[in-house]
Amino acid sequence: MSTITAAPLTVQDAELLITEAQRAAEVAGATVSVTVLDAGGHLLAFRRDDRAVLISGETSTRKAYTALQLNSPTADLVDAVQPGGLFHTLPTALDRPLLFIAGGVPVHRDGRLIGSVGVGGGAPDQDHGFATAAVQALV
Repeated sequence: MSTITAAPLTVQDAELLITEAQRAAEVAGATVSVTVLDAGGHLLAFRRDDRAVLISGETSTRKAYTALQLNSPTADLVDAVQPGGLFHTLPTALDRPLLFIAGGVPVHRDGRLIGSVGVGGGAPDQDHGFATAAVQALV
């Protein structure tokens, strides 16, 4: 049986993700916090702009965690947590609450999930764009 492996997300990858997300935010006039998790959900890197709202750090981390746990951009999951949605009870069923607000994006390499990035501080649609721009820069 063959095992499919992908190179793990490195600290250098995480720094690039953060730099690109913050660059995209700066162009849009936003200040954000960015969190990068590895495939195991461990904090690989984090950066908060001093001008960002303090809670943006927790927000970016929970967005990254949600994207990693469900292997999907958080923007695609908003309807799933509404009453009657697929994940309606999921946020209260886990030890660490998920956050279904746009801005969390999984990171893949060679078709494998290797981590996630979360952006908090801008409007949800902005945060999603910043996170997506960062992941596209990594590829």
